[in-house]
Amino acid sequence: MTTAPKPNPAASGRITDVTRRRLLEGLSRVCGPVPDGRREFLEPQRTFWSGALPEPDFLARLYPLEELPSTDSRFTTALQDIFQHRVMNDDWDEDWIFHDSRFGLADDDGALLAFLAEMLHPAVRTDPAEVEQLRNFLNSVLTHDGYELVQVDAISGAPVFDHRLIGSGVPGALKNLIFAAIGPKPEIVLDDAVNNDLRIVRNEHNCLVYDRALAAHGLTWAELTDWWADRQQMTGEPAADISRSLYRRLDRSLGDNDAERRILRAYADRYVRLGPNIPALIPQVYLHYDPYTAAEQRAPGPLARQRMDFLLLLPHRARVVIECDGKQHYAGDDGHADPRRYAAMMAEDRDLRLKGYEMYRFGGAELTDPQAAHRMLSAFFDRLHQHYHT
Repeated sequence: MTTAPKPNPAASGRITDVTRRRLLEGLSRVCGPVPDGRREFLEPQRTFWSGALPEPDFLARLYPLEELPSTDSRFTTALQDIFQHRVMNDDWDEDWIFHDSRFGLADDDGALLAFLAEMLHPAVRTDPAEVEQLRNFLNSVLTHDGYELVQVDAISGAPVFDHRLIGSGVPGALKNLIFAAIGPKPEIVLDDAVNNDLRIVRNEHNCLVYDRALAAHGLTWAELTDWWADRQQMTGEPAADISRSLYRRLDRSLGDNDAERRILRAYADRYVRLGPNIPALIPQVYLHYDPYTAAEQRAPGPLARQRMDFLLLLPHRARVVIECDGKQHYAGDDGHADPRRYAAMMAEDRDLRLKGYEMYRFGGAELTDPQAAHRMLSAFFDRLHQHYHT
């Protein structure tokens, strides 16, 4: 059953009345009524907000129309009066939806943003040129209040959009999630350079490659274990057995790094406490890939930080990197502080943040005491959850 879009408390009131009027005026210029109540194109690539769907069908994708009240005394539900006044008689104003308090488009930022994103959904309109033109218009207006509509998923190659605050999240679609490497580095080639399709040609059994599309809500432990069950031919086995099998495989990728293992263990306890639908904590994720070894001399030298210690893939394309800093992050081979090594690490952090990644670092010394580390990490992950889900 559909439910009305939930407002986003953290962003409530960002969208001004000026922006709402601009959206309404812009949309009113791209469509017009015809005698039988349907919509016609006044310009080749532009459509009405409900696209190819009748208005009740479009709104039913977002709202429980049969649970919302009617504003017409002859009827009991919103579905009935919308059908009467928009399909049968067409005697409501063209912009009625933007002023009807049942739908929240005049005063609820979350409802408005969900509505606009739904206008671009493949079930609503399928012409890529039309979708792009409409998205450009919506973003040109929303940008003044710090929002944009971005692709977060795809259906049969057609983009699915959601909103985000400008400057948050990582642009682009996730394609290659290579993680939890054990032993020699996998050797990778471009199988299709045009489509950026990779193929591992050697040591493919040493790493994991998540090869499913990433949903708008990110990647949960439940989804990762479902993928693991298919990969390991464990489908149908008890969920607890599948989860333990995957956890053991991820744990192996940490080698003898006890500090990183405590981070993974503390987060695994959250799965037990909160259930499998929380984001998956993915260890040893390839960020850069350098096919050359450090011994091979070439300019400008090996790529820095080829792997992230841990990665969380969250809603709205937010990506959170968690790093555990041992002595090697700031000291040279002689064990003494190395300002250049530290500066290179900070430069890489800045570059990641500018790309939209969020960075959180733990010093190895914070994680030496198992019990104290577990308490500290549990509190951190609780606060991190509140930060990204309020």
